[in-house]
Amino acid sequence: MRNRSLAPVSILAVVIGLVWLMPAPLAAQAGPPLRTAWGDPDLQGKFTNKTITPFERPQELKGKEFLTEAEAAALEKANFEDVADRDERVPDDIVGNYNQHWFDRGSTVVETRRTSILVDPADGRLPSLTPEAQKKAVSPEEARRLDTARRGTGLIDTWEDLDLNDRCILWPNAGPPMLSSAYNNNYQIFQTPEYVAILVEMIHDVRIIPLDRRPHVAQGLRQWLGDSRGHWEGDTLVVETTNFSDKTVIRAANAKVSDALRVVERFKRVDADTIEYRFTIEDPKTWTSAWTGEVPMTKIPENLYEYACHEGNYSLPTMLAGSRAQEAAAQGARRGSR
Repeated sequence: MRNRSLAPVSILAVVIGLVWLMPAPLAAQAGPPLRTAWGDPDLQGKFTNKTITPFERPQELKGKEFLTEAEAAALEKANFEDVADRDERVPDDIVGNYNQHWFDRGSTVVETRRTSILVDPADGRLPSLTPEAQKKAVSPEEARRLDTARRGTGLIDTWEDLDLNDRCILWPNAGPPMLSSAYNNNYQIFQTPEYVAILVEMIHDVRIIPLDRRPHVAQGLRQWLGDSRGHWEGDTLVVETTNFSDKTVIRAANAKVSDALRVVERFKRVDADTIEYRFTIEDPKTWTSAWTGEVPMTKIPENLYEYACHEGNYSLPTMLAGSRAQEAAAQGARRGSR
């Protein structure tokens, strides 16, 4: 299990130095957009995107785009009861066996009561994988093996058996697209006339987005968070990100991306407490068509603290050593039984 520590976010000084889904009715209620001292729409503040609205529309809600008020209330009540039950510790779930104190997934659906974060395709489901992507997908048997390895109940063959987040490299909160996870779904946005910077609480990544329409870096340079470029379209910040590593995984979509991935995000502050966040994923090597999602980012009063994911983390070499020791013991037992 990782060791975590809370410490002041020193990276903020660096960032500062760089000096829902919300439909039309909500936008129509908002007054004039907040402005920075230099006149751009003001996106600055601390926000969260946590919600219990699922990424894809559940099969049992097929054909249903929105929940009724009663259905939303029932779903939130069921989630509350499930959260209460989650304090029961499961004996064989060793890694990640936290009680509810550690989780912060949210407790409400998005304000519009949409049945999925995905809004396009219209059925709220991901497009099909391309034949090329299907060949890269792991088999059901391998998926089960990896699941036991990541839970600490199975053997680990290599460090690559563990997820990027297990290895403290990248969490889905960072994006793009920025999607909520089990906890630490918080962000702080800073602006200057030349840049927008987004501090991601999980692993304290910082996305620094130039606004001067400079070209993307050379195609051969690949990054976990891609290479972002932003510009204003009216009151909306549009951010295009390319140059992703082909090892990057969009975990909500359960798929590795290709070097063709392009993400377009749109940030619009619709009122003092809400940013409308919309993203479109284009990866013709992975999905048969583009797909789009929306989720609100809601202002929070809390401070963000450093998430020191690798500080004092000895779990990976220990897990690998333990797997080899178990294999050796099993081999010795087989030899002794002959």
